[in-house]
This record gives sequence, C-alpha cells and structure tokens, in this order.
Amino acid sequence: MRILIAEDEPTSRLLLEKTLSGWGHELVVCTDGGQAWEVLQQPTATAIAVLDWMMPELDGVDVCRRSRQTEGLESLYIIMLTSRESEADVVAGLDAGANDYITKPFRRRELAARIGVGERVVELQQQLAQRVTELENSLGKVKTLQDLLPICSYCKKIRGDNNYWKQVEGYIDDHADISFSHGISPDCYTSIVDPQLAELEAELAPKDPGNKT
Repeated sequence: MRILIAEDEPTSRLLLEKTLSGWGHELVVCTDGGQAWEVLQQPTATAIAVLDWMMPELDGVDVCRRSRQTEGLESLYIIMLTSRESEADVVAGLDAGANDYITKPFRRRELAARIGVGERVVELQQQLAQRVTELENSLGKVKTLQDLLPICSYCKKIRGDNNYWKQVEGYIDDHADISFSHGISPDCYTSIVDPQLAELEAELAPKDPGNKT
C-alpha cells in the first residue's frame, strides 16, 4: 500500500519510515503540512495518509480539512498522529475529517492494527468504485422500449418508429440488448405440431397392396 507520512519531527519520522517500509509499504515522506498538501493534489496521490497534528505551514488538521473539501481526496484514509489525547482534541481531529488517530510515541502493534483497518477500508472503497463503474457501463448499454407498443391483433407484429411492422423478436432485438432462442410452447405443440406429424406419418405410411381404390 502507498502511504504518505507527514511528520516534522526527525526521530518520529524516521521511526515511521523504518516501521512502515519494513512492513512492505511504499512511502511518500513529507516534513511539513504544506509539502504534504502539494503531494496529495498530485494525480498519483496516496490512498492512506499519516499526518502529524502539529506541523509548520499547515498542521495535520488543516490538511485533513482541505482534503475533505477537495474532489478526488474525499476517500483518502487519514490517520492523525498526535501527542494530544484529550477527548476534545480527538473529537476535533475526527470532526476535521480524520478516519482514525494514534498517539505519540506510537506502539508498533497499534500502528499495524490501524494501518490494517485503513487498508481494508481502501480496498472496499476501490471494489465499490469498480462495481459502480461496471453498473454504470451496463446501464449505459441498456436500450429502453417505448411505453406503448402498437401491436397487430392478428399477426402480433409491432409497428416501429418508421411505421414498418416487424416481428416481436426483431423489434426487441433493435431496442434492447436481448438475444432470442426459439422453442415451441405445449399448446402450440398440441394444436399445430402434433397434427402436422400425424399428417406426415400418414403420407409416409406404406400403402396396402390389397386396397385398389
């Protein structure tokens, strides 16, 4: 997973780098909030960001708030890194749009757990976005039929927009993504096919040589 780290304190930043890279993550490392905001606006922005609360230029809360107001960054998973742990501070960070927070100095197991939650959320968001795209593509290919279809009472043909009468399957084939496979209903088999088969069998039956009529 590609993760952005924004931390101005060198020791904490280095510890984050070594920990996350050791777990196999690709990192983008920033030393202040202004640099982090520039990176996040690039087309190859990360899916997860770990932001220190107190940083030069822009603090983590400012970066978080801007991200939530920027198209394309609404789904960025943000973990706020802070030495503040009062209820008011936690609420302020979450109100700004942070998904989670972790206090400094962080514990490796807790960091791993919170990053893991972020990965699962990002993966679910990506899967949902893919499903939405597939659904939109499918809906875009669907052709709708007219609300009222003029159909002949005798031959059951449908009159098209150009006043040309077509078989039902031909009309639907032109107006919807549907393919037909033909069969015979039981009623038609009894009333049409059976008599035709009986007539054919009678024609093919051997003649009685003793019958000279």
